[in-house]
Amino acid sequence: MAAATDSELREVLDAETIAVVGCSSTPGKAAHDVPKYLLEHGYDVIPVNPYAEEVFGIEAVDSLADVDARVDVVDVFRPSDEVPGIVDEVLAREDVDAVWLQLGISHDEAGTRVEESGRAFVQDTCIKVEHSRLVA
Repeated sequence: MAAATDSELREVLDAETIAVVGCSSTPGKAAHDVPKYLLEHGYDVIPVNPYAEEVFGIEAVDSLADVDARVDVVDVFRPSDEVPGIVDEVLAREDVDAVWLQLGISHDEAGTRVEESGRAFVQDTCIKVEHSRLVA
């Protein structure tokens, strides 16, 4: 699976709303600090974490199926073996334009399914690093 080009990454980063699956309420964890960075840079962040009531003062939801708002990008901070199930939830929605798997997370088969549905797929890449490099 080919890595996304800078132009493709910029297109994904042109999003407004990012649902963060595995968003953490613990400062110092990447799953907390990266979505905080996204919030600070103007994105609407929806924390998806069944074990948290809220993160950053925003109500957390248990799963993507519980998100009522339109979602442009699903940013994933969960182990690679959980990605196929998350992709199933993405494919059940018509509003998601891209799936982004954070650094250290990859799943080629799930990525192929995302791309075959006409959506962008980025894996094993930090959205904060790419945003600061390409946009900020």
